[in-house]
This record gives sequence, structure tokens and C-alpha cells, in this order.
Amino acid sequence: MSSPVIVQYVVVRSDLSWPLGALIAQACHASSAAIAVALQGQDPVTLDYVKDLDSMHKVVLGAKDDAALKKLEAQLKENSVQHKLWTEQPEDIHTCLATKPYPKEEIQQFFKKFKLLK
Repeated sequence: MSSPVIVQYVVVRSDLSWPLGALIAQACHASSAAIAVALQGQDPVTLDYVKDLDSMHKVVLGAKDDAALKKLEAQLKENSVQHKLWTEQPEDIHTCLATKPYPKEEIQQFFKKFKLLK
């Protein structure tokens, strides 16, 4: 029997007219922060996720605006899904949200309404 697919979801606001590099940096910040917090707590799924750095699986999606990102955050909180909402400073703008790594079948339901980031 194969191991479950472990995935980290990253959702970036697609309405920001920022340079591509700046948006990628936001995704990196949120992803790194979510993993770091999970590792500090010795989360076993995250420990498995980082054991093979060449096989990490991420899904990067787009949220149409801040309201969509905040709605997702509320759903994740309500369902105890660990995540990090990245707020760019000093602008105080929510730019991205990343989950800690999870088995895909446990959390994919929260992300079905989002499309791959373009």
C-alpha cells in the first residue's frame, strides 16, 4: 500500500498588480513560515514532508481578492487546519496563505473552488 500524498497548499491573491517576483516572494514567505511553525511543534507529517526535499509537492492557487483569502482563512480555522496568512509589512496587506503540509485527501476539499495561479 502506498503512502498518502503529502501536499502544501499555497494561495496567492491574484488581484494584486505586483511584479511577478514580489508575488513569488509572498508565496515563499507564507510557505516557509507555515513549515517552520509546524517543524517547531515537531509535526510528524511536516517532518515526513521535508525528509525528501526533491519530492515536496505544492499546489499554488489564486484567490480573486482579500475577501476570498479571508474567507478561506476562516474555513481553515473553523476546521483546525494549520496555516499561515502572510501579511506584507509595512503595507499591512494580506497577500498569501499557506497550509502546513497535510495528506492531500484531508484538506483538498477546502481548495476546490480555487484555480491554479496564472
